[in-house]
Amino acid sequence: MDEKKELYIKSYFLYIMAVITMVVIVVRICYIQYGNVVPDVTIVDASGNEVSTKIDSIEPSRGRILADDYSDLVTSVPLFNLYIDLTVMNDELYQEIDSLAYELSTIFPEKTKADWETELRMERQHKNRYYPLAKKVKYDVVQQVRTFHILREKKYKGGYIEEKYMKREMPYGELAQRTLGYKREGIKPVGLEGGFDYYLTGEYGLVNKQWVNNSWKPVGSEYLKDPVDGADIVTSINIDIQDVAENELRKQLENQNAKYGSVVLMEVETGFVKAIANLTRGEDGKYYESFNHAVATRSDPGSTFKLISLMALLEDHKVSITDSVGAYGKYQFYDLTVKDHDEEGYGKITIQRAFEKSSNVFSKIVNDAYSKDPQQFIDRIKTFGIADTLGLDISGEPMPLVKNEGQPGWSGYTLPQMAIGYEVELTPMQILAFYNAVANNAELVKPQFVKEIRKEGHTLKTFEKIVLKEKICSDETLEKLKICLEGVVERGTGSGLKSANFKIAGKTGTAQLVNTNQGYGGGYLASFVGYFPADKPKYSCIVSISGPTKQIYGAEVSGTVFAAIANKVFSSSMEYHPNYNGLNRIATHPRVKAGYANDAVTVLEKLGVKYKDLSQNQNWAIAGLEGEYVTLEPRYVDKTHVPNLTGMPLNDAVFLCENAGLHVVVSGSGRVVAQSLTAGDVFVKGQTIKLELR
Repeated sequence: MDEKKELYIKSYFLYIMAVITMVVIVVRICYIQYGNVVPDVTIVDASGNEVSTKIDSIEPSRGRILADDYSDLVTSVPLFNLYIDLTVMNDELYQEIDSLAYELSTIFPEKTKADWETELRMERQHKNRYYPLAKKVKYDVVQQVRTFHILREKKYKGGYIEEKYMKREMPYGELAQRTLGYKREGIKPVGLEGGFDYYLTGEYGLVNKQWVNNSWKPVGSEYLKDPVDGADIVTSINIDIQDVAENELRKQLENQNAKYGSVVLMEVETGFVKAIANLTRGEDGKYYESFNHAVATRSDPGSTFKLISLMALLEDHKVSITDSVGAYGKYQFYDLTVKDHDEEGYGKITIQRAFEKSSNVFSKIVNDAYSKDPQQFIDRIKTFGIADTLGLDISGEPMPLVKNEGQPGWSGYTLPQMAIGYEVELTPMQILAFYNAVANNAELVKPQFVKEIRKEGHTLKTFEKIVLKEKICSDETLEKLKICLEGVVERGTGSGLKSANFKIAGKTGTAQLVNTNQGYGGGYLASFVGYFPADKPKYSCIVSISGPTKQIYGAEVSGTVFAAIANKVFSSSMEYHPNYNGLNRIATHPRVKAGYANDAVTVLEKLGVKYKDLSQNQNWAIAGLEGEYVTLEPRYVDKTHVPNLTGMPLNDAVFLCENAGLHVVVSGSGRVVAQSLTAGDVFVKGQTIKLELR
């Protein structure tokens, strides 16, 4: 064999060995990470029994999703499955089995002491190494179980085994549920759970497991590698505003018996979303957060698109808002007739007035201006960013539908139809981003949901605003558009939304929806989009409601929701009330009821009231006065003595009584002024306490 051939053979051999080694390593890594139903190793225990073992992964605690005030929107709650290896304990320790049975019956009363003792003794005879004590147990119960006879000796002496896993919970129920999203095995993650999975997941740990009773059980109480918990993400969502948005949307959907609706409110300057609600009518007639319409539902926007058309006309110097047009109610394009809401029309009016009245004369204005070169209109509106996605951090955003001249579906109707928001499709979020740019001095910013990433109280990453386009139009055009948007609310289709305290700028929209295979006629989409305060924009907002049955116009259907949210935000924001400075604006100290200390502190801080928290970390407190300070003194409560309920509101008083096992009878309303059982006395569970309120 010549030297060259021998070299080739050696090279191929080394290559094959390297490939085999790599495959073995990859398989081993996957095996360790995800586990396997095939045993790793078969060993023999002290009794001569064969035991199959393997190394399995341990899921870390997933990071929390927090509101802008750091309260939990989504959190991971640890749950435990509890077992006992009845072969481990010696005869001396086994003598305590009756005590263990009694203790188990007190915390798991579905079995009596006799039942527990009988089963434990029988399972010991059967040499059960994983007898289940309880499943899906919360941590506070686990802490008690760890003190029980035998079990307090832990794994190797008492045979006590804990199997921990994490359950994802949303403390506020459906609040922003679809935007928060979920991550489930076998399903593509959605919402913030999916978009920020990298930060939330953490690092998996490793544990030894053995095959017992047809399932894998952990060996010992120590991990081979401890899991590393995920980081928390702090959203821009404000719970109070979110709550108002969902309640107002739900109320209007129910009133209109509509199919679905969405609301988005975001900061004008930064693009951070403060509230996003999506509700869809279920088969039972109730409304649920089952789909993120604001992000993912693309449809004809209708008259809200007229702002885009007007911006194009002004940027291309085709018109001025003071030009006159004949708005006579009907506009003909080949065999297509476009009509105004008022078919008699508005006569000869300015373009500004046509915009305020939402006249469909815009179909004629745009067609006259661009009919010789329709692509010029398309190219112009694309410079505004409306043909591009926003690059949202949560999945589901579709590409906007903006046709080019000559593409399939283009006809002589397309240009005049696009001018008034048909044959073009955008999501509510995409429309809002455009209006937000108008409010934001023509700067188009990316809507964002997350402000920072935190871990163990430290900020790992901060998200700043992202500018998608520095300037979507000239300052001259921008000023004219703002005048028109304010005019809509002052004297146009949105005049019913005027506020006495601040100005709103916006646009109404009513679009016919497409009925599958039958063209338009599938109901209506009613929208209102705008910003406030108009003179110094702070927030932009869009409300879209699909399939209203009583009314169809944007102002009446969606505008009322917009106005309710705007009023709530305005009234609760101190920046809009510069003369307010806490106690200096209050004639007397606020009346603080006795009750839950943390709630009182939260309210006092929110109002800017000076206080001294002397509650000594007690949950319950009673309020008093000390000069200019409200004081919170501790009120001690336990489950064996009658609590002092004087001064408490009814909800707190009832909670304390029922939690202690007392039966409550109430008379009157207001605060508790008298109670039938003396505070501090010992009572019997089930005893009746009468509360007098005034």
